[in-house]
Amino acid sequence: MNKSFDVKKFASKNSIYIVLIFLIIVVTIASPKFLTVGNIINLFTTESIKGLLALGVAFCILSKGIDLSLGSIVALSAVVSASLIQNPTYSAQMFKGLDMPIGIGVPVAIVAGILAGTIFGVINGALIAYTKIPPFIATLGSMVVVRGLAMLYTNAYPVPMLKNEFKTVGQGNILGIPNLLIILILFALIAWFLLNHTKFGKNVYAIGGNDVAARVAGIKVKKNIILVYTWSSFCAAVAGVLLAARTGSGIATLGLNYELDAIAAATIGGVSHNGGVGRIGGVIAGILILGVVNNGLLLLGVSPYIQQIVKGLIIVGAVVFDMRKNAKAA
Repeated sequence: MNKSFDVKKFASKNSIYIVLIFLIIVVTIASPKFLTVGNIINLFTTESIKGLLALGVAFCILSKGIDLSLGSIVALSAVVSASLIQNPTYSAQMFKGLDMPIGIGVPVAIVAGILAGTIFGVINGALIAYTKIPPFIATLGSMVVVRGLAMLYTNAYPVPMLKNEFKTVGQGNILGIPNLLIILILFALIAWFLLNHTKFGKNVYAIGGNDVAARVAGIKVKKNIILVYTWSSFCAAVAGVLLAARTGSGIATLGLNYELDAIAAATIGGVSHNGGVGRIGGVIAGILILGVVNNGLLLLGVSPYIQQIVKGLIIVGAVVFDMRKNAKAA
């Protein structure tokens, strides 16, 4: 028996994508420059870094947690990788005389930066899993500590004059597609695979839905919580290394408030703060919605302060929508 097409159900299920298409149409009408190739590439490049963070923090929110340390981890990873790949001719080089061959130096700088940031995900996860500290408090503390470490490591000075081969990682492209966008797509596919086709992904949904029931069902909740926050920090650490490569400098203030944009993107994308509900496709749509709003307001010459207000209203609206949706489902 043929079932009639349920428009209301379809609209509810795909509301995030409908909103995205609506925004694109509105911004395109308001500013003809929006759909130019150069502007679209600029939009994707700008949002790719925050997109990586959103893909990481989405796992935390799915497990009914949060990660406020992401922006600080971006900064620490950026300064660590930058300090190892400075041009040796620079008179104020952090490590005087350090001149690793490119074949070794670039991979070492990338791996060191990623490890420096990722280790704090292990610490965050262990704190939350074994001490029962609320994720908000644990990652808030990490946010302050990690930012302080980045400041201490560089004495609050920028780490500039990076080798061109390292900068190519963040500034280059393949067949006209920015490397940053390619890496974001790769991470989105990995995140989608983890959530939909691995035991770990099922465990994340189960823990977010009901951690007590998950524990009774035999899921190793503590181990999975550590993995969730490790993944989140890993994404932020990769973003930090890429940001240093893109800007050609490591600065301890990089990534300031990036965690808010990442959390906003995941929330707008339908990842429920009640845990256990959300899709990677929605997170990507959330990233694009914020990107279109930011880019559109910029093209229209709207004050940056008003942009912040608009972004805040969108976040509040998304949370209210999420709460009403969950209340109806209950």
